Amino acid sequence: MAFHVRDAETDALVRELAAKHKIGLTEAVRMAVRNELQREQEAVPLKVRIAALRAEVLKRPATGLEADKAFFDDLSGEP
Repeated sequence: MAFHVRDAETDALVRELAAKHKIGLTEAVRMAVRNELQREQEAVPLKVRIAALRAEVLKRPATGLEADKAFFDDLSGEP
């Protein structure tokens, strides 16, 4: 089943990929689509990534100390 690319930028990108890998246009489209689908399938959702970071932060013991606003303002150059 053939399809026609009507967008000049897409055509140029497919041709660039094909030339770079020394493959045909069909193979270039197949490779690009396959790689994108694989990337999406393997992507870790933001919620999961944040949960992992949060778990790492919570492993550290709480000091019970209050943050010194003046100290942090001075670090950031705040008056």
